[in-house]
Amino acid sequence: MLSRNWPRRAVLAGGAAIALTRGAAAQSVPWSTGTERAKTKAPAGATDCHHHIYDSRFPMASGAVLTAGDATVAEYRALQKRIGTTRNVVVLPSAYGVDNSSLLDALAQFGHKNTRGVAVVNTAVTDGELHRLHAAGVRGIRFNLAQAGATTVEMIEPLSQRVVKLGWHIQVNAASDMILANAALWDRVQAQIVFDHLAHMHEPEGVNDPAFAVVSRLLTRGKAWVKLSGAYTDTKVGPPSYADSTKVAQAYVKLAPRQLVWGSDWPHPTEKADAKPDDALLFDLLAQWAPDAAVRRRILVANPARLYGFG
Repeated sequence: MLSRNWPRRAVLAGGAAIALTRGAAAQSVPWSTGTERAKTKAPAGATDCHHHIYDSRFPMASGAVLTAGDATVAEYRALQKRIGTTRNVVVLPSAYGVDNSSLLDALAQFGHKNTRGVAVVNTAVTDGELHRLHAAGVRGIRFNLAQAGATTVEMIEPLSQRVVKLGWHIQVNAASDMILANAALWDRVQAQIVFDHLAHMHEPEGVNDPAFAVVSRLLTRGKAWVKLSGAYTDTKVGPPSYADSTKVAQAYVKLAPRQLVWGSDWPHPTEKADAKPDDALLFDLLAQWAPDAAVRRRILVANPARLYGFG
């Protein structure tokens, strides 16, 4: 027991030394649970292919559903240090509608070398605006069909015809029922298709969800990609194992490792402020989903370079 006569400064110094000894790598990051760094070592050029930036300097769209407090570029860079990634893809949050001002600002802060963007537009977008977005580092457009908002299924085909000329892909966030119902549409679109968050397979059905067969067919044809992200979005098991999401992810890895990328989904807008996931744990899940280091390197480095045009 410490003597009450010890100087307070000495006690604080001793406590700090103990904390450093026990966990020099510990780091708290806003919008993320836990402080420990990821146990899985990220290879050089590892890419987080799905995260958002929120900035109160830019107004959110009227009626926005998924909102969040400021989640800044500086805070995200702290997350990168915690999990070990060096490249990133900023996805415009649905809260901003089709106003890409905050995305362009974030891309300018990050710089073009290691960052790309995914914008949200509707059919009123001009060719000039698309070229401006491309010059800023945008390489895809997102259709968030999980909730009513700025984009619709009807916009997918005409917009995909326009952005494919720029070498862009279309990114789809939709429930598996909607993916299944629009199976013919995915065959028609010209652009590459990227399905968010394990393509939202229903649980506990998982790989037995009929939509899994639709996505699998597109993956094996090289027409689509899946983001190994959002382990928490459809799970019925939850952390730390996310065992049901893990089975789905492992099935994708076995089926089409060349068509997969990984994403953190930070700052996790679908999750309550007091129940954010542990980002180090989410990154470490990838070691279970893809136990082979060479396959993980492909998912984290080579695949994102191909999809987003990293050097």
